[in-house]
Amino acid sequence: MDASRFIVITGGPGSGKTTLLDALRESGHSAMPEAGRNIIRAQQAVDGPALPWRDPALFAELMLSWDMRSYEEAGQRSGTLFFDRGIPDAIGYLRLTGLPVPAHMMKAAETLRYHRRIFIAPFWPDIFGQDAERRQSADEAERTCEAMKKIYTELGYDLVPLPLCSVEERVRFILCETSA
Repeated sequence: MDASRFIVITGGPGSGKTTLLDALRESGHSAMPEAGRNIIRAQQAVDGPALPWRDPALFAELMLSWDMRSYEEAGQRSGTLFFDRGIPDAIGYLRLTGLPVPAHMMKAAETLRYHRRIFIAPFWPDIFGQDAERRQSADEAERTCEAMKKIYTELGYDLVPLPLCSVEERVRFILCETSA
């Protein structure tokens, strides 16, 4: 599988990742949705246990499963695909919460690779906000970004910080960086 066409955008919650991916989709690019927010919505709908504030380890397992399925699905598509987070994010999340990282998660992150350059959306206080699915504080959002930087770097990826600018400028930045 040609993982060089799999582009990950990661960072802390509320840093503009999903808005950016929506804009990439609107401009005709393919993107894979974020696991976390979709899992939270599904679990809330059925009062399920796999919510980050109920069972963070189970939530991380569902994120891993979702992201592995997304990776497999992306392999069946052609062209460049943008990912709203990647498999290493589940590891960063577990580390952030102080939980152990199972060996199978590390194996998945080491085996299922993405493009070597990972875009990281830095914590951006001006746009950060909470909602029914995003309950993290600003401090936790900033620490999440740092946890993602650490795990992706540990796994040998090169981090490319996204500029703090309009969505349109971020789209142009990413498209310029990925075409180089």
